[in-house]
Amino acid sequence: MDIADIATREFVEVDANKRLGKVRSIFERENPKGIIVTEDDDYTGVITQKQLVQSHVEDNAKAGAMTRSAPKVERTDDVREVARVLVEGGVKLAPVFEAGELWGIVTEDDILDAVLDNLDALSVEDIYTRDVITVSEDTNVGQVVNLLRKHGISRLPVLGDDDGLTGMVTRHDIVDVVVRDMNKTTRGDRSGEIERVLDMPVYDVMSSPVETAKLGDSVEDAVARMLENDFAGLVVTPEDDDTHVAGILTKTDVLRALTYTEEEHMDVQITNIKLLDTISRADIRSDIETVADKYGAMQVQHAHVRFHEHKEKLRGTPLIQCQIRLRTNKGQAAGSGEGYGAETAFNVALDKLERNVLELKGVQADEEYRGQLLRKLGEL
Repeated sequence: MDIADIATREFVEVDANKRLGKVRSIFERENPKGIIVTEDDDYTGVITQKQLVQSHVEDNAKAGAMTRSAPKVERTDDVREVARVLVEGGVKLAPVFEAGELWGIVTEDDILDAVLDNLDALSVEDIYTRDVITVSEDTNVGQVVNLLRKHGISRLPVLGDDDGLTGMVTRHDIVDVVVRDMNKTTRGDRSGEIERVLDMPVYDVMSSPVETAKLGDSVEDAVARMLENDFAGLVVTPEDDDTHVAGILTKTDVLRALTYTEEEHMDVQITNIKLLDTISRADIRSDIETVADKYGAMQVQHAHVRFHEHKEKLRGTPLIQCQIRLRTNKGQAAGSGEGYGAETAFNVALDKLERNVLELKGVQADEEYRGQLLRKLGEL
């Protein structure tokens, strides 16, 4: 399936110097799928409606302040390749070009809606993310902010006294509370008010109840619910338990499954590939294969490496967090680490990954996920 069958021309092009107030009014008036930002007629990035809704940047700011980089795709690109581009770019939409000219856009939701009927053969258990970070109801907002920043994530499930799921807190929930309270105070009071907000228990800002999916649910049903309700993901619970967290299923997990191939070499996906500096995709694949080859019985079927940039810098080099997650014939393994520059962060994460791989010894082999998913999905 080519992306030409999915892409849409429901977008608006604006100059990077246009005021955000005008951009917001465009969404209200024309309801486009996204906005393409240009400067001197050259493409610079995108703005989505969700970005604007979840942002409290003032209307007088320029559109360029809200613009996010998004990689270009061609109208003739395969849907699997475009899914990979979105996953590796850490973005929800991409501009579509034809013969060097901007033609339209394609969104994450457009792709998922187009392939929805192909997802009925997959179960949530096939592709969901395990090892989800959680917090308790009495965790304060400041600690939540640190966890979101440290792990480069946007949401955390909240657990009650019995470790049962009671809510979900997102970055947007926290921003809403901070901005709402700041608007009620004078400039001189704001420092104390911020400290008060950071000391609040997450129970006071979380959303409840939480939408969940069972391990045995079909991915088609789960994605249909996400699309219908504009959910980014669903908390996954065991078959016989509605409250304990088994993991999470996100739209990105589904896109990632669409990108699996049956190539001979290990399939590697890198989110935020633009952060690579002194290390290449080939280096990353080679280093992961070196770890895998140390344990002859373990075969890596899929590797996902995610980089996240923090604002902190050392002599101009940004602090980077790296997360590595492997799906192997012995189960899943993961490792994470931080360092100044992508290569340093990757090496720290790789060292932790190797230690965690040792724990896979003796674990009953999983199904051969990649080939299984391809057979289930068929040709798209």
